[in-house]
Amino acid sequence: MSTAAVPARTGAVLADLLPSSRAHARDLALVAGGAVLTGLAAQIAVPVPGSPVPVSGQTFAALLVGTALGARRGFLSLALYALAGMAGVPWFAQGAAGYTMPTIGYVLGMLLAATAVGALARRGADRSVLRMAGTMAVGSLIVYAVGVPYLALATGMSLSQAVAVGLVPFLVGDALKAALAMGLVPTAWKLLGGRDGDHGRG
Repeated sequence: MSTAAVPARTGAVLADLLPSSRAHARDLALVAGGAVLTGLAAQIAVPVPGSPVPVSGQTFAALLVGTALGARRGFLSLALYALAGMAGVPWFAQGAAGYTMPTIGYVLGMLLAATAVGALARRGADRSVLRMAGTMAVGSLIVYAVGVPYLALATGMSLSQAVAVGLVPFLVGDALKAALAMGLVPTAWKLLGGRDGDHGRG
């Protein structure tokens, strides 16, 4: 049975198109795989001068995991990633681990963001370029809404200073990541035959 033979369902996300006779085993594999993917992407990191927050693939992976898996599995996947990292697995950005880092707020924000974008994806927000752009924007805003205030609290910076070093330097990169997701996810729906009657309306 091929993947393309699985009909798209209203409220489906990409992961639902994967054929499996054992749904629970599939879900466990997806949750673990999403956590590992996020951990691997986090190692693609570049330090930002003057900022404790590096540019990394972590947020991009977390949002894609949430979008592809849906809210419940996305939440569980990022919860596994966050808890394992806080327990000592060195797979936060730049091989970091623990729960005392000033950037841990971004990880917690990713957990909430993956859940939110997963819920949006169940409503078809990942099936066209324009809606995917909005989904990525919502997810990124949630990450910053948690990460930036926590950065200020943990470092003693003012909120404006935290915005200057923990948000502004990443806006261009976030726009590029959003553009990549805008191409990847709707295209995946087309290839998997999962557009479910959607003709690309934003």
